[in-house]
Amino acid sequence: MTDSLSLAAIQAAQSRIRDRIYRSPCPHSYMLSRRCGCEIYCKLDHLQVTGSFKERGARNKLLSLTDEQRRQGVIAASAGNHALGVAYHAQTLDIPVTVIMPKWAPLVKVSNCLTFGANVILSGENLGECLEIARSVAAQKNLTFVHGFDDPHIIAGQGTMGLEILEDVPDVDAIIVPVGGGGLLAGVVLAVKSPGSQVRIIGVEPEHAPTLSRSLEAGRPVRVVPTPTLADGLAVSQVGDLCFEIVRGAIDQLVLVDEVQIATSILRLLELEKTVVEGAGAAALAGAISCGPMLSGKKVVLCLTGGNIDLTVINRVIERGLAAEGRLCRIRASISDRPGSLAAFLALIASTGASIKEVTHDRNFGPADVSLTGVIAVLETRDFDHVRQIHEALRSAEIPFGQEPPGPLAADFDDSQS
Repeated sequence: MTDSLSLAAIQAAQSRIRDRIYRSPCPHSYMLSRRCGCEIYCKLDHLQVTGSFKERGARNKLLSLTDEQRRQGVIAASAGNHALGVAYHAQTLDIPVTVIMPKWAPLVKVSNCLTFGANVILSGENLGECLEIARSVAAQKNLTFVHGFDDPHIIAGQGTMGLEILEDVPDVDAIIVPVGGGGLLAGVVLAVKSPGSQVRIIGVEPEHAPTLSRSLEAGRPVRVVPTPTLADGLAVSQVGDLCFEIVRGAIDQLVLVDEVQIATSILRLLELEKTVVEGAGAAALAGAISCGPMLSGKKVVLCLTGGNIDLTVINRVIERGLAAEGRLCRIRASISDRPGSLAAFLALIASTGASIKEVTHDRNFGPADVSLTGVIAVLETRDFDHVRQIHEALRSAEIPFGQEPPGPLAADFDDSQS
């Protein structure tokens, strides 16, 4: 390991960048601690100016450039947060900057890069393609390529988060770090894993981008093809070579989380902590919940790495997160087409204590029996037990037979949660 990849280098980076990098707090979370069964602290690095931890490495790297490199300018490839960090700090240092971003990059990140004066080029389907394009443009225009994670100065800058965590929670038992290319994980490992350290380092990856997981299985960095994920900031096709060498024998556990866990974690942070984070930032909480009893009673720091979630996505995430927790459900039913049937159906739902969010009364595409009509109701519920209570109420609704005309509710209910 070179001098540029050491604890001393991280300490030097901390001194170098501290005047322009926000010293983010790491408060205890009572609500998340209750939910997770351990003592949760949240490292709030989504509060950086550009909304992510990426500023740390970006500034450290830019400060390492020669005067000639600064005049020529820099280029970066990023799904958003690295681009934002480079663009913002390059602007403060009067360095021309170009960023290559995937075509699907979140609009908020593209827009913010433009406000920092960056030349933004949307090209490539994934970060791997963007990296190739950026390297090609760098060679053509004599620009310095600023890698998002596989660079000693970037890793050292990201490692400053680890030093701050140890300052704020000196008796921490575990630190949970979202993993994309591995720069932050490598930096935290170098900062925290001193000889004799008992701190557990847990990495978290989305199942849709298991880059480090596949590399650890192969014993070397391997390329994967990420599929769309809420944690778009972690959708990297290959872990960095330097990062892999640092973390391969140093991390204690690597957890894979699915899209439902990520969406639910975004929702929980929003609801319980009043904190808006993107999918990559919420991955740490998803990892903590996934670890379960293993962390019971421990002091655990979650690295909330980014808050740049597209506003158009938040509503969809909230809806899916509520559904995943049984707090939103949809009922499909067949009811009589006689007057009063819909009112009786809704009254039955209301009697269970559910809040009716949306109702669709469908005569045209309902059951084959023309005396019946279809109803779809979206309901706000407390939990899965409440959903089951609603189902039981619907199933137990009986209709007198042969003594008087059928009541307003039909006997056959086809109810399902979605």
